Amino acid sequence: MTNNDIFKKLRVAHKLRDDDIVKILELVDFRITKSELNAMFRREDHPNYMECGDQVLRNFLNALIIHLRGPMPKKGEKKKP
Repeated sequence: MTNNDIFKKLRVAHKLRDDDIVKILELVDFRITKSELNAMFRREDHPNYMECGDQVLRNFLNALIIHLRGPMPKKGEKKKP
């Protein structure tokens, strides 16, 4: 299973649109355009296909955690209810 497959499955599982993914990635200061995203979601035999690198997937996973749970509290700071 490739990074592209994982990214696609997460997108479908969380019902995310391109705008949502761009905003989520901005949570970790990672910039990506909609056209780059679309290239990652294309079939491998498409001329505009782009491979999803480890850095993109890693940043997306970290940003998704922040999006779903909220930011991690700083040391010594109690979590807000």
